[in-house]
Amino acid sequence: MCAKWWKELKYENCTNHITIQRDFRAIYECEHCGHRHEASGYDDSHFHQTVIPDMKCPQCDQTASADYRPLAPKYSDDTTV
Repeated sequence: MCAKWWKELKYENCTNHITIQRDFRAIYECEHCGHRHEASGYDDSHFHQTVIPDMKCPQCDQTASADYRPLAPKYSDDTTV
């Protein structure tokens, strides 16, 4: 889960690996302005394909560009963690 996988806000050094089921905390860094902030996440397809590209940087208010390509979650959606 700690791989850098979002072009706009991306993981950089997870502070906690998956904590409760699929929940995690990570430091996100905006590729537009470099702003970093810590926030939670959820490791499923919806989070990777919808939530991440819609995240707005708290500093510059930008979101993912049109060429954003989501990665797959660590576990498939039908797997109980």
